[in-house]
Amino acid sequence: MLLDVRTYTCRPGTIKKHLEVYEKFGKEPQSRHLGQPVLYMTGETGNPNQYVHIWAYESAGDREAKRAAMWSDPDWITYTQKSAELGALVQQENMLMNQVSFFDVKR
Repeated sequence: MLLDVRTYTCRPGTIKKHLEVYEKFGKEPQSRHLGQPVLYMTGETGNPNQYVHIWAYESAGDREAKRAAMWSDPDWITYTQKSAELGALVQQENMLMNQVSFFDVKR
């Protein structure tokens, strides 16, 4: 299993609006192609302008195919345009991680 750990940082004061745009325009097309995330969360402590989501894939090839399909979906493109118009995102960090043998990821 391959986990895609994604951390996004928004401009101060914009995270709520950014997540509203995602919920309205991005959640459905992303879920249609990637399934449900392992988690999608904002922090209780730390940087209040960050959120994290983690997606599980069977392999790098599975991730590549699903993300390519998502990026060819006009509904996803609409979301990315709405997000860009808002201008809330200032940073994105991605880590691809492999599961260890002695803990199962709950999906």
